[in-house]
Amino acid sequence: MNTDLQLPPVGLGTMGLDDHEGARAVETALRVGYRHLDTAQVYGNEATVGAGLAAALDAGVVDRSDVTVATKTWIDRLAPANVRPSTEASLGRLGLDAVDLLYVHRPTGGYDPAGTLAAFDALVGDGLVGHVGVSNFELDELNEAADLLDAPVSAHQTEYHPLFRRPALRKHAVDHGYLLVAYSPLAGGRVREVEAIRAVARKHDTTPEAVSIAWLTDKAGVVTIPKASSERHLRANLAAADLALDPEDRDRIDGIEREEELFPE
Repeated sequence: MNTDLQLPPVGLGTMGLDDHEGARAVETALRVGYRHLDTAQVYGNEATVGAGLAAALDAGVVDRSDVTVATKTWIDRLAPANVRPSTEASLGRLGLDAVDLLYVHRPTGGYDPAGTLAAFDALVGDGLVGHVGVSNFELDELNEAADLLDAPVSAHQTEYHPLFRRPALRKHAVDHGYLLVAYSPLAGGRVREVEAIRAVARKHDTTPEAVSIAWLTDKAGVVTIPKASSERHLRANLAAADLALDPEDRDRIDGIEREEELFPE
């Protein structure tokens, strides 16, 4: 599966960023250093993300080639005949000729492994998509996708945070040379409630949120996409990747017994 896709340690998750304020948050994120924008058809905000990107491009903040834009095909558009028209509609909303990374959002609904993935391959071949990703897959589904695709699986996006750890999925990503993109890295704010994380934060004079992001980006092959809208939080999330945790910190977080999955299928 080895991919040439490269992503920065921290990108911008955009679920819930809408309208003018959302577009301004995307533009601000690009201005302060973000270079990976993640959206999805089902979020209903591809046009918002596109507007923020366009504003940053028009202002000379970034070049298009510097930004990885990712979106996801929702389950009701995964039937092979629906993949291309839905992707073309996404590109229209984003204001782009091509998207850098297109995910199968979930392997359900209209997902037909052979037919859907062949349609994704065709989009890569025609230059509408740079890389193929999958999201919310399990190990058997990952292996099946790798066998069926001509293009490599470049990324697997999955819920991953200190309260929902996915070591087997991370190992698979490392072993097969693709990226694991961790969503909901702050567990919906619940990381603030966990004493083990709070203790590590006190030790480093930082926040539980920064510790959670650092715990993820410290792992080989893992990047993350926290959502933020204010410049202060955008900058803090970006800087968290520079926080150096020591083995004791990692062991303390890895030993958390509480488990909460925010987005079960």
